[in-house]
Amino acid sequence: MYSLHFLSSAKKEFAKLDRVIQKLIKEKLLLLVENPELLKNNIKPLKGEYKGKFRLRVNQYRIVFKIQDEELIVIIVRIGHRKEIY
Repeated sequence: MYSLHFLSSAKKEFAKLDRVIQKLIKEKLLLLVENPELLKNNIKPLKGEYKGKFRLRVNQYRIVFKIQDEELIVIIVRIGHRKEIY
């Protein structure tokens, strides 16, 4: 099982979201750290500025994260609406 870490900017973005969306994102993040294979259809590797990071889709919102497999850590880089995140 992976542990979950947020960058300070991602924490601020998360706090600004509606409570209903926060709950949905929390559920998906818990699934992500327990078993990333369950969400493989919603995870996509990113290119360009975010190369080496991944995107998790949650309704109209996107979570940009990176994985440190050697330490079993998932680091949340950004959280936001799909029109604002990239």
